[in-house]
Amino acid sequence: MERNVKILGAPTDYGANRRGVDMGPSAIRYAGLADELTSAGVSVEDAGDLSVPHHATHDPDAGSDNAKHLHEVREVTTTLADAVSTALADGWTPLALGGDHSIAIGSMVGSARDADIGVVWFDAHGDYNTPETSPSGNVHGMPLAAALGVGDFEATDWANASGLSAENVAIVGLRDVDKTEAAAIRDSDITAFTMSDIDERGIVEVTNDALDVATDGTDGVHISLDLDWLDPREAPGVGTPVRGGATYREAHEAMELVAESGAMRSFELVEVNPILDQHNETAELATELAASALGKRIL
Repeated sequence: MERNVKILGAPTDYGANRRGVDMGPSAIRYAGLADELTSAGVSVEDAGDLSVPHHATHDPDAGSDNAKHLHEVREVTTTLADAVSTALADGWTPLALGGDHSIAIGSMVGSARDADIGVVWFDAHGDYNTPETSPSGNVHGMPLAAALGVGDFEATDWANASGLSAENVAIVGLRDVDKTEAAAIRDSDITAFTMSDIDERGIVEVTNDALDVATDGTDGVHISLDLDWLDPREAPGVGTPVRGGATYREAHEAMELVAESGAMRSFELVEVNPILDQHNETAELATELAASALGKRIL
C-alpha cells in the first residue's frame, strides 16, 4: 500500500525528567529519515517543527499539584493534535517525531478526532500514571491515562481522545511499571504484553495479538514507538533505559508486521535523546524502524 507521510516535529522535553530529548526530531532527521522512507517507496513531506513554548513563558508547576509543566505540555499537544488531524484530513499519514512521550497525547487526540482508533504502544513503561499516582510528576509517564481520561484527566477539554477506548489499547514490551500503575493497568480494559510474554510466545504472535486488539471494530491504529522499548544495547540514547528489552531483529519484525497489517493510521517515534546517544545510533535505528513500519523490506 503506497503511503504519503507527513513528518511533524515536536521538539519538547517538558514531559521528561532529563534534558536533551527536545533535540530528538533534529537527530532523527539528521540520521536520514526522509531518505530512508523514500527508499521504502513512501512519498514524504516534512512540515518542520511545531512551535514549542519557552520555559520562561509559564510557571512550570502550575496547573496540577503533581504534573510538571502541564501548561506547556497542553500547549504542545494541542498544537500537535490539530496538525495530526489536518494531515489525516488531507490524505497524509502523520509521523510525529518527539520529543518526549507526552506528545502522544496530541497524536492520539488528533488521530481519534474523526475516527474510532486503536493503539499499539511499544514501550518499556506503561505510561498509565496520573498526577495522583505518579511518583515523579513527569507527564511522559501519563499519556495513555490522559488520552483515556483517567483520574485527573477525566473530561478535560484537551487530553481525552474521543474515539479511543481502553479495550482497543495494547501495550507491548512492558518491563518497568510502578506498583500503583501496574494495579491500574490490571484493573483497566487495556491488554498488556510484558517482555516475558515476548520471551515465551515470540514477537510475531504477541505483535499480531496486539494488532488484533487495536483493530477490533476500529477505523485504524495509532502506533506509538518509544525507543526505550528496545534493549539499551540497541538503543542507548534514551532517558529511561531498562535492561532486557526488545532486540534489533524483534523490533524490525514487529514493525514489519505493522506494515503488513495495513492498519496504521498515525505513527510516532519518541524519547530519542541525542545527548545520551552514541554516534547517533539510536536516531539511526529510529529511522530504520520507521521505514520497516511503512513497508520497507529486505527483498
